[in-house]
Amino acid sequence: MTALVSVRDLAVDFGAAPVVSDVSFDIEPGQCVAIVGESGSGKSVTARALLGLTGGTVTASQLRFDTINIADASPRQLQRLRGRDIGFISQGALVALDPLRPVAREIADPLRLHGSLTAAERQARVLELLTQVGVPNPALRASQRPDELSGGLRQRAVIASAIAMQPRLLIADEPTTALDTTVQAGILDLLERLRAEGAAILLISHDLAVVSRLASHLLVMSGGRVVESGPTEEVLTDPQHPYTASLIAAVPIGRARFERLTNRPAAAVPVESVVMKPHSVEPASTEPASFDPASFDQYEVLSADGLCKRYGSLLAVDDVSFSLHRGRTLGIVGESGSGKTTLARLVLALERPDSGDVTLLGEPWTGVPESARRARRPRIGAIYQDALSSFDPRWSVRRILADALGGSAAVPALLESVGLTPELAARRPRYLSGGQQQRVAIARAIAPRPDILVCDEPVSSLDVSVQAQVLDLLDDLQRSLGLSYLFISHDLGVVRHMSDDVLVMRDGRVVESGPTGAVFGAPQHDYTKGLIAATPRLP
Repeated sequence: MTALVSVRDLAVDFGAAPVVSDVSFDIEPGQCVAIVGESGSGKSVTARALLGLTGGTVTASQLRFDTINIADASPRQLQRLRGRDIGFISQGALVALDPLRPVAREIADPLRLHGSLTAAERQARVLELLTQVGVPNPALRASQRPDELSGGLRQRAVIASAIAMQPRLLIADEPTTALDTTVQAGILDLLERLRAEGAAILLISHDLAVVSRLASHLLVMSGGRVVESGPTEEVLTDPQHPYTASLIAAVPIGRARFERLTNRPAAAVPVESVVMKPHSVEPASTEPASFDPASFDQYEVLSADGLCKRYGSLLAVDDVSFSLHRGRTLGIVGESGSGKTTLARLVLALERPDSGDVTLLGEPWTGVPESARRARRPRIGAIYQDALSSFDPRWSVRRILADALGGSAAVPALLESVGLTPELAARRPRYLSGGQQQRVAIARAIAPRPDILVCDEPVSSLDVSVQAQVLDLLDDLQRSLGLSYLFISHDLGVVRHMSDDVLVMRDGRVVESGPTGAVFGAPQHDYTKGLIAATPRLP
């Protein structure tokens, strides 16, 4: 069969050394080819070269889509291809939608620009697409702006826009990053169906289990070059390159609590020298002089009792209670829209519950004036799902971290503690990769040395090796400083590795809870069983 996409000797540079060199591959109609590798390895730049969107100098002995030479195509030819023949699911899906326009208009753009449907037909097609990608209540969601949707719903809206014109090539750059397990399974089913109908797919993902399910051929990139390629199952089960083997070893599925996922030494940068000294504000209970893991359960740092939060007719959080102890991690899992992030906002006192209470360090946290909370604010921090939107875009990384540290002297060490080089301090966040942005967010969160971190999808945008480094770092911080984590993630493998206890949420309620091993090993609720069954696995 003649390849729909043919790439030979692709190189891309931005005025200095090439960021992509000597990359070659083919994609046939009905075939999925995947590219994996660390953040900055050249995966996304390679994909964008097929769209003419690199912003750099592109050279190749062949860069062909169907009969069109992409390297020589005019801007007008490329505009006709994008959205009509080539669909693109951007890695930055959480910020890819116009915040001022309803979701329906965003999804309808390709239909308006490349199709001949009437306005009514376009609206019907938008609802059909939202249903196809698993969006509940599509008529309501179509009328809402992106800021009214969860991260998972925004991701699905971007996917709906990308497949609106039934493109012959779909470039999917981290298409399931923000999606919970069951919705991810639905999107993978959809991509498999598109492939079976003849669409070619170029998949970029840090999730090796997702890649193993969808792709027939795999390219592993490092430093802008392909270090290994071949049939997906063969590469994942019998890797020939040490780098590929290290990626596979970093996957947390099946790894015991506190088992290291990388060869990086524990606390390579002493955390006590990186973060600020403990605050003068002490919790109500007396703590041990040094943190002994065996005694952590004696010290309750956070509790919730009967939390409820309603938005109009939607009961987002319904009678949720839990407790979190010193040095422990409570994992929270559930589908997009199940109430996980709303619960996190209640815990952070960013939203006021309609009923119920949160107690922080033995004292009331909700139901009191902000002035009564202000002194304790540094004791509870947060790592947000959408790192880029949480930064002031005018500030450099140095200023962001110096603001959290109370000075800039420790910024280089803080960056190194999360696997970043001090040279990045001069950059603004938008010039960093998605993984680098998330690591800066984690560095900012640990800088004031909080007692509790609310982690809302803290590693969702990271490739598997950097994810492993960050999870190891969080473990190191927890064991050395006695940190407690409220850990929200759609990745059940990550939650199982990181959590001591777990809450399973559905429609705002806790349907199952208990020790992580018991909940995952012998789930009692059908919903929990469904989540576990839908989780993709490595071959």
